[in-house]
Amino acid sequence: MTDNNKKITSFRELGLSDLTLDVLNRMGITVPTSVQQQAIPPMMRWYDVMAKAPTGTGKTLAFGIPIIEHIEKHRRALQALILSPTRELALQIGQDLSGFAVNRPWIEVAVLYGGQPIRTQIEALRRKPQIAVATPGRLIDLLRRRSLRLDEVEIAILDEADRMLDMGFIKDVRFILDKMPRVSQIALFSATFSREVMDISYLYQREPVEIRVEEIGQDKPDIKEYLLPANGAERITAIRKILSLADVKRGIVFVNMKQSADMVVKKLRHLKINAAAIHGDIRQQQRERVLSNFRKGNLRILVATDVASRGLDIENVDIVFNYDLPLENENYIHRIGRTGRAGKSGIAVTFLSPGGEDRLDTIAQMTGAQLEEITDLDTFTF
Repeated sequence: MTDNNKKITSFRELGLSDLTLDVLNRMGITVPTSVQQQAIPPMMRWYDVMAKAPTGTGKTLAFGIPIIEHIEKHRRALQALILSPTRELALQIGQDLSGFAVNRPWIEVAVLYGGQPIRTQIEALRRKPQIAVATPGRLIDLLRRRSLRLDEVEIAILDEADRMLDMGFIKDVRFILDKMPRVSQIALFSATFSREVMDISYLYQREPVEIRVEEIGQDKPDIKEYLLPANGAERITAIRKILSLADVKRGIVFVNMKQSADMVVKKLRHLKINAAAIHGDIRQQQRERVLSNFRKGNLRILVATDVASRGLDIENVDIVFNYDLPLENENYIHRIGRTGRAGKSGIAVTFLSPGGEDRLDTIAQMTGAQLEEITDLDTFTF
């Protein structure tokens, strides 16, 4: 184990292979974050891990590096499985893992999720990938079709475990874990240790190493939180003005309803602001296209509902707008956590409609949010 009091300043101190160090160097990643410092050593030693860490602190690399290091070169079988609550997060993890394995051409990663033709994924499985990233529903579908077997999986990761179990996947997760007789390591990565997460840990993990990374120092997202009283069309006008004043390149607007998402996009486009929406009624192929354009910088504003945005992992989001106050208190943290990632600063602006004061007070009390009120947008400096 690492000494938590010892300051680790490089990945080399974690005893990683030259191949891994070379990739990290090429990616410009030099100093491990707290969750990486604490999770990589026990995972390299095949301990079970239960990690609680804020969003945006490098959890994918924390479990991705040990997985890549553990893959046996000459064994063409599924050796590692990562479960994700959403398609978007699964795709992002798959892309990241492929990037980590770029100098190991023998490693193949398959991403399995609903919304894509299942035959495409069956073909990918016929290539005998060593790593699979999957959403629970699609994985079970493939298991029942006998297109996939988990009997040689040795590493199982539950990413965003709290969200996955909160979304009603607990029976699916248990069904999947029960299909892995050879699993040697189970790791849970989560923003919170909910009762459901603790139950899964109790049932399936063996004396897990518990890791808690608090939101302090380098692990506390640098997000400036603001409150702006505005209602109706005032919010659209304010978004346009703030985009100009704050000189931001890319932002996300959160709304509570699908109809609101479409309406906000329409109004922003009328103001010549390049915007697109993602919500439950938008087809998966179109959603992936929108997210791809947003990641590439071809889209300035993404308008999203909470369900559609779960698991989004997008770097370089400069600003988040709460167009509507979130219906669930914890969604405030998940929303603003889309910015201020990977050590970068971010801005979160929450609009307050008349009569919403009590709701905002409840959110602030439950989440610890501290918002600075903008009294005059024309004279305000971000």
